[in-house]
Amino acid sequence: MSIETELQQRSGGVCELCGSDADLSVYAVPDSPTEGADAAVLLCATCKQQIEQPETVDPNHWRCLNDSMWNTTPAVQVMAWRMLDRLKGEGWPQDLLDILYLEDDVRAWAEAGQGAAEEDAVVHKDAHGAVLQAGDTVTLIKDLNVKGGGFTAKRGTAVRGIRLVADNAEHIEGRVNGQTIVILTQFVKKSS
Repeated sequence: MSIETELQQRSGGVCELCGSDADLSVYAVPDSPTEGADAAVLLCATCKQQIEQPETVDPNHWRCLNDSMWNTTPAVQVMAWRMLDRLKGEGWPQDLLDILYLEDDVRAWAEAGQGAAEEDAVVHKDAHGAVLQAGDTVTLIKDLNVKGGGFTAKRGTAVRGIRLVADNAEHIEGRVNGQTIVILTQFVKKSS
């Protein structure tokens, strides 16, 4: 029996991550300790493209991981963990990572090869060098004129539930006066 046939049977003929039944193909999970169907997942073209080309990732597409992360197949668990880890700056993926349980050997497989990606990861730090995480609360340390907003965000304003700008360590997003604005990290202090 071919690997694709085994995966079709295992998945019920749908993408093992998002559940789509369109344009399916086999994806070999990198750094697998095993071979054959146990080292692969069946993916739709959308999931496969976004995994292989990180610049094309649509975070909302991956909300499907809320269901697929509970799959009992280790290869699926590994891919769900890796995508959640890649997207954790969005906020909601970190919540899922916090509740996702993996056996030790599956976690080791999931984390294999992630070290290089983490070295290249953008790290957001406040004005005092404290590392910022998605969902943190920060306080403005300077009055900021909001271009296009018609108001000034005053020093001392608390900004709750910030989002990190994935490709720029100096930018975060947060809501002030009901508007989402981009804030430079040099003008915020992490609240404890």
